[in-house]
Amino acid sequence: MTTHAVPAVSLDTLLRQHEVEQFYSYEAALLDAHRYEEWVALFTDDTHYFMPLRRTMTRRQLHLEFTKPGEMAYFDEDKGFLETRAKKFATGTSWAEDPPSRTRHLITNVRVAEDDGTELVVHSNFLLYRTRLKSDTDQWVGRREDTLRRTEAGLAIAKRFIYLDQTVLQSGNLSNFF
Repeated sequence: MTTHAVPAVSLDTLLRQHEVEQFYSYEAALLDAHRYEEWVALFTDDTHYFMPLRRTMTRRQLHLEFTKPGEMAYFDEDKGFLETRAKKFATGTSWAEDPPSRTRHLITNVRVAEDDGTELVVHSNFLLYRTRLKSDTDQWVGRREDTLRRTEAGLAIAKRFIYLDQTVLQSGNLSNFF
């Protein structure tokens, strides 16, 4: 029987992990409470928010599975565009969100891949559940690759790339944030 030893973890590593997970919990709570303008404030001014299309490919072509920035994408936005969408939701005139959706953002398997002292590259998995009206439900599952930047106010999202597991979306719209 082969056993694998778990590497020793420093207190600094545990504290950093806790800080990142608390940040993601706070972010999810803002989204689920429809506090979109506060959520956008978690992003840096130079942020890139990107969710490519996913295509089914053969093993030889897996490097082409996701579209690249500049190609067709569900989202390819900067902070200004995120602010515009958040303000539109706040007006109550966004027909796709009136009445508003009820959402639950579940973030799991949070892994800090890199930390240079200023920026952290963080990978996580997510499940976004949404119900609308009386019986409409949607679920999106995938992974995120974020660059979090340390600022005077705390962590901020400098880059978010969202990779869905689905290749075909059954939802009537994408009027939510991931």
